[in-house]
Amino acid sequence: MTQGNAQPTAVDSGQTPAAPAIRPPEEHELPASLQRDMDLCLEILRDVVGEFNPDLLSVFDTVRGYVVAASDEQYSEHGAQHLQSGENGLDKAREIIDSMNLHDAQLLSRAFTTYFHLANLCEENYRVSSLHQREAKVGDDQAVDPVNELTRTYHQLIGEMGPAKAKALLDKLEFHPVFTAHPTEARRKAVAGKIRRIATLLSNDSTLGGSNKKENRRRLYNEIDALFRTSPIALKKPTPVEEANTILDIFDDTLFDTIPKVYRRFDDWVLGDRAGLVEPVCPAFFHPGSWIGSDRDGNPNVTAKVSRKVARKFTDHAVAALENATRTVGRNLTMESGTTPPSAEMLQLWSHLKEMSERLTDKASLISTQEPHRAAMLVMADKLHYTIERDADLMYHSCDDFIADLKIVQRSLAAAGDPRAAYGPVQDLIWKAETFGFHLVEMEFRQHSLVHSRALEDIREHGLHGERGELKPMTHEVLDTFRALGSIQKRNGMKAARRYIISFTKSAQNIRDVYELNRMAFAHPEDVPTIDVIPLFEQLQDLENSVDVLEEMIKIPEVQARLKATGNKLEVMLGYSDSSKDAGPTTATLALHAAQDRIAKWAVGHDIDLTLFHGRGGAVGRGGGPANRAVLAQPVGSVNCRFKLTEQGEIIFARYGNPVLAVRHVESVAAATMLQSAPSVEKTNTETTEKYADMADTLSDISHKRFLDLIKADDFAPWFSTVTPLTEVGLLPIGSRPAKRGLGAKSLDDLRTIPWVFSWAQARINLAAWYGLGTACEQFGDLASLRAAYEEWPLFSTFIDNIEMSIAKTDERIARMYLALGDRDDLRDKVLTEMELTRKWILLIVGDEWPLQHRHVLGRAVRIRSPYVDALSVTQVLALRTLRKKVDKEELSESQQAGFIYLILCTVSGVAAGLQNTG
Repeated sequence: MTQGNAQPTAVDSGQTPAAPAIRPPEEHELPASLQRDMDLCLEILRDVVGEFNPDLLSVFDTVRGYVVAASDEQYSEHGAQHLQSGENGLDKAREIIDSMNLHDAQLLSRAFTTYFHLANLCEENYRVSSLHQREAKVGDDQAVDPVNELTRTYHQLIGEMGPAKAKALLDKLEFHPVFTAHPTEARRKAVAGKIRRIATLLSNDSTLGGSNKKENRRRLYNEIDALFRTSPIALKKPTPVEEANTILDIFDDTLFDTIPKVYRRFDDWVLGDRAGLVEPVCPAFFHPGSWIGSDRDGNPNVTAKVSRKVARKFTDHAVAALENATRTVGRNLTMESGTTPPSAEMLQLWSHLKEMSERLTDKASLISTQEPHRAAMLVMADKLHYTIERDADLMYHSCDDFIADLKIVQRSLAAAGDPRAAYGPVQDLIWKAETFGFHLVEMEFRQHSLVHSRALEDIREHGLHGERGELKPMTHEVLDTFRALGSIQKRNGMKAARRYIISFTKSAQNIRDVYELNRMAFAHPEDVPTIDVIPLFEQLQDLENSVDVLEEMIKIPEVQARLKATGNKLEVMLGYSDSSKDAGPTTATLALHAAQDRIAKWAVGHDIDLTLFHGRGGAVGRGGGPANRAVLAQPVGSVNCRFKLTEQGEIIFARYGNPVLAVRHVESVAAATMLQSAPSVEKTNTETTEKYADMADTLSDISHKRFLDLIKADDFAPWFSTVTPLTEVGLLPIGSRPAKRGLGAKSLDDLRTIPWVFSWAQARINLAAWYGLGTACEQFGDLASLRAAYEEWPLFSTFIDNIEMSIAKTDERIARMYLALGDRDDLRDKVLTEMELTRKWILLIVGDEWPLQHRHVLGRAVRIRSPYVDALSVTQVLALRTLRKKVDKEELSESQQAGFIYLILCTVSGVAAGLQNTG
């Protein structure tokens, strides 16, 4: 690969720009609508690439043809022979890419990356249309909606437990996703906006005809052309304040209007013809949280000042959305007092509003006598406007006050004989206010336990105000953090900010440290904010010691006071990420399950209302996978009708980016959260956990030793950074957080789990998801027991299915190219041997001939994508090899180095889009 900028040349003079019939065998099996969309998008992409440069299109088609042929060989019964001989399409593609100059390789990578974005949209569009088709077949007379998992679950619970107990579970239901800024996306915001616009145009295309279709196609061409010509790499890393836009975009595009639809869909089915005419059954159970702008663990860019700015941004946005919604609803409440007379309570509300400010009520005085409900709502909207302006005389001082006024309007309309208005648009508005409040998301602060202990040591040595010497800047920042939390809480209410999470909690002293620092930060006791300190247990030893720490924690006076104030509520967080990097995926999964079981039993023994907070990532190596299945596999008493987890990266976009799929996701997780308390599910989890306990211990012990044997090898950390794009991932402008925590360590222990997982995924090895399991199964040797556990034990079944998905995204051919970047044959052989063992045993356990064979839709999607990912992977590994070789020899100028790094980052973005995984 050269650093020149010559124009691309056609690789094969016999190749023409006409659309080639290059298609993996699996694509011939695609549903017609999905095939049509993928063909259309590829056709448009080829056209825009050809318009940009016909020679580039020729190279694109040629490389595409070779990697598709190579993939076909790999899956054919003769694939092994082709690979061994080296005469395969992948070698030919590699030769072409290696001969390209740097500029051409960048453009080729962008073309393949664009294809993946379009393929993702085609699959998303197919999922949406499939859901619509399934729902269209559901009759109004059916006892339960088979498509809506939440109503189906409620129906099952009524059958198992009776209506009263089922309703009690429904009333306790909480789904609490916490959006985080661990690299939020491997794609820039400008690209995400184009993708959403293309999604809308693509979904409309099949329904249009004539001139409308022509115009839709023209716009599709425009957007896809712009997507290809737009750099996939942002010009700079986002600031934490800018990262908050991730939440605002999802809030605007889907959540604000979609979440009430989830509640409404449940009511429509459960209440039948009475829905919208009586008080709702569904509670506002969706409570979003956020670490963006408040998680400072290892991120020096998140300061107290930043937290205040982000909180203000969230609040102003939420209140503005409620103001607009209130004004819209109010303008439509044109019921005259003659047909819909206001209640005495309603008249009293108007009088109160008038007393508070005649300036506001004067604007609505003309309509107040004839259309009192409309008048009141418009004044309420104005009060929300002044809430943003912080006008103490005119503002709402809490969202509870606003909801109280809404309910007065609702009761008045219902009493006047208009329940449709009361329990229709007004109820939707109440649901929005109950879900998002004035805070939009509940901000959660997080910091490393060592930071707190070091701050206290500094204060004890130098005095709280530096009487005996200047305090360290970090100590000032720690104290300012509590002041920021207090300021946010005072301004926006306790829900806006009260949780404080301690990373790497080792003992109850870590909790005491936080409460002590919280007190120290304020001169007057009345200014000290109310906080709930949440221990985060991450590493294996910490998980094993968690109950002992909790036992001491509840003796702390501040904790006892919060337990008394909240009805014995306590929250505990478990870290899937660091536990997996610390102990290996098998041991971490089983240790987390055992820890949850112990903590749940401990909570029952102390009459504590427990919430477990799951620190899961999107990748399997970070506890990822389908959330609903994960919930159902939890130990008895560990869910308790509340499910809280972190949502990040591509997962936020995938789960909440499309309104239809967002509804589906929320219903699915909420259903599983309730169903986990069903007697049948509890019985299955308890019995199978006990039945396979010995097997689990054996697998854990063996896999743990195998994992440690790898990562504790001499110089493993530098070798890992050599055979993966770890260094380059750290340069990707996809998040404000550094790749390391910055506490001074220089080893793998200090590396954040996200680049650990992300880098292995980029190398097509996915080691973080499976390493050690193959050896464990090989030594355990009892296939019948493993298959039985897979069939019967929800935890093991979910674990194995997630690993199978991860294995399906690995590629030994590509992996060997990356591993060749290093000079450790011993470590290379360990990785490849374990990969082969794990693949063998996974396929034996699930009964497949190739990964995901029995999961028809997912398996087909992964196999279709693989050859296109291969092209980018080959480009990436060749660029890494060339860059490092030439840098070592000092053969590259700074601008040439920047060009290679840009190419690598383009491939990183493309591979992430192709695998649908950043970590």
